[in-house]
Amino acid sequence: MRFSKNNDVLGTTNRGNVAESGLCTLCRADCEGKCETWLSSLVGRKLLYPRSFGLVTAGSNNTTHVGVSYNSLRIQGYAYGAHGLHSKMSNDADDCIFPNVNLNTEFGRNVKTKIRLPLMTGALGSTFIAQKYWDSFAIGGALCGIPVVIGENVVGVDRESEIAGGKERKGKIKRAPELERRINQYLRYYEGYGAIIVQLNVEDTRNGVAEFVAEKYGDKVIIELKWGQGAKDIGGEIQVTSLDYALFLKDRGYVVDPDPRSPEVKAAFENGSIKSFARHSRLGGTNLDTVAQVREDFMSGVEYLRGLGFSRITLKTGSYGMEELAMAIKFATDAKLDLLTIDGSGGGTGMSPWNMMQSWGVPSINLHSKAYEYASILSAKGQSVVDMSFAGGFALEDHIFKALALGAPFAKLICMGRAIMIPGFVGSNIEGAIHPEKKADVNGNWNELPRSVQSIGNTAKEIFASYFDVEKKVGKDEMKNIPYGAIAFWTLVDKLSCGLQQLLAGARKFSVNQITRQDIFAGNRETSKETGIPHVTDVNDESARKILNS
Repeated sequence: MRFSKNNDVLGTTNRGNVAESGLCTLCRADCEGKCETWLSSLVGRKLLYPRSFGLVTAGSNNTTHVGVSYNSLRIQGYAYGAHGLHSKMSNDADDCIFPNVNLNTEFGRNVKTKIRLPLMTGALGSTFIAQKYWDSFAIGGALCGIPVVIGENVVGVDRESEIAGGKERKGKIKRAPELERRINQYLRYYEGYGAIIVQLNVEDTRNGVAEFVAEKYGDKVIIELKWGQGAKDIGGEIQVTSLDYALFLKDRGYVVDPDPRSPEVKAAFENGSIKSFARHSRLGGTNLDTVAQVREDFMSGVEYLRGLGFSRITLKTGSYGMEELAMAIKFATDAKLDLLTIDGSGGGTGMSPWNMMQSWGVPSINLHSKAYEYASILSAKGQSVVDMSFAGGFALEDHIFKALALGAPFAKLICMGRAIMIPGFVGSNIEGAIHPEKKADVNGNWNELPRSVQSIGNTAKEIFASYFDVEKKVGKDEMKNIPYGAIAFWTLVDKLSCGLQQLLAGARKFSVNQITRQDIFAGNRETSKETGIPHVTDVNDESARKILNS
């Protein structure tokens, strides 16, 4: 594994066990620091470099010769050349500097969605942590110009939403305050880059979420079909601690475990032996038995959504096996969808069965490698393959580079879930500690700034390296409406952007769209075999021998 609990070079430490992404396996909203992503949300691009400059030297401890993972891929650098320069630039050394690397890109079939860098959020749905910190995620994402995804069940769990209809026919949503709040908050700061995406699952389809969104927002919103995710192979879950709320969710049509209507369960809850209930979504596709039936159902669903007026439609799939992966790529391509997000095991969760998350599905690097292989088959037949987003255990700028390269030219952007939520947590905690009167409103967890933050500063202007960049973007008067979590979001994204620019410049690629599979190599033979990426000592070995024999 690349990551250890403590990183002396960066001065970071993980509170808990370390996942493949470098995040703690259990990331807490009240954490006082300081993993690399947590600290990057405050100091930004400073964390690209070793600490204590002038007093230290630093050496890598990365061991890429063991195991198959994204950390076993390495980035290829070149000693000459420059590709993808802006038309106004030359290949002079004064132009070929990393700040000139263009990260702007786009995705989509007929309607292109522009983004400022190849990054999007994971689906932030009905989990309460998404609801609490939504303003930070939405405003931060909009200001940075990246897509933000509203996940499943937001309408269904909202006690203030009003839904007519039921299982046998499309529901009619009269009111959906939480969904509207989430969409509106993003659109308020949207400036033509990025997008707000609304996801649909079985219950959302029954409730009429697509119809409601189409009528109220039209083409301002992208609609997303959901087949699954990398953290679990059943529907979404949340946990509630109120019997009354559990009964409400049961009445609204959800699977609630244990059953709150059971007299024995009620007695156990009243006596304290049961303290919470898990709300589950249903499995999709249970009435389909063959690939042909899945295709017919999928294509008719897409046609229906287009009939509602959605010009941009996407699909999210999880870490199922090879047949489902092939179906997702083929059907999304045939339906002319705008994006296919492929989420491998190793992906994060707001709530999933733990051992299920540990044991089910195809690991991200294997799944994404096969996605490239299958997309290449369609491309060789002359088909315009659906644009892809890779997800599942990404947190750092090198993860973005490696995943884009592994999936090139089909992968257009990278989806981050847990990592991109951390700035929302830490920013809100800081705002609540500095302004106690706001603590409840921003869902802050601290009564005072911990030493890990005070060592950086005691005011927002001292703490956040990107404070004045955000102020320049929105203006001094508007800064009062920008949550600190959104400032932290910008700061983390700035670090990721700068790090990605540096890696691209080292590969002599001055536009992110120039990245190819030749820009990475495998650190061990097993990874090479699984990914189709050549081993480090095999890449350019033939041309090297020609040089020696010339």
